[in-house]
Amino acid sequence: MIQKKSVVYTSGTFDMLHANHLKMIEYARQLGDILIVGVNTDELVASYKSQPIIPFEERIALVKALKYPDIVIPQKSLNHKDKVKKLHFDIFVVGDDWVGKYDYLEEMGVTVVYFPYGEGISSSELKERIWTRYKKLQRTADNHLPVDAEVKS
Repeated sequence: MIQKKSVVYTSGTFDMLHANHLKMIEYARQLGDILIVGVNTDELVASYKSQPIIPFEERIALVKALKYPDIVIPQKSLNHKDKVKKLHFDIFVVGDDWVGKYDYLEEMGVTVVYFPYGEGISSSELKERIWTRYKKLQRTADNHLPVDAEVKS
């Protein structure tokens, strides 16, 4: 809490920004007076999953352009103990794909909310969809001759 205002912190990679990202950030905005959004750096993301498609500088610029966050910062670690002390946040919101990972923050007086993504899109699903469409186009291009075409040797 800062000057009797509740502070909410949410974070993520926000690769290929999509509707579920926006839903979580909007939800977090509604939980308090000040919303801080952490955007995972490329180095942090590489430590636990494949490199993002969109570079960090572009991802953080996209999140800064949203109307919901008051502050957008780089996130360099998945351990939030220091951030609680520095940013004084009261509520932490993260996707439900991280259930249990941040329960330790409750010992520091932080309410942890695992946001249910539910149905819809994810960055991983978007990447898979793009890859599948690319492979289909590639096969079509590789087989561009009509079936009844005669090839002279």
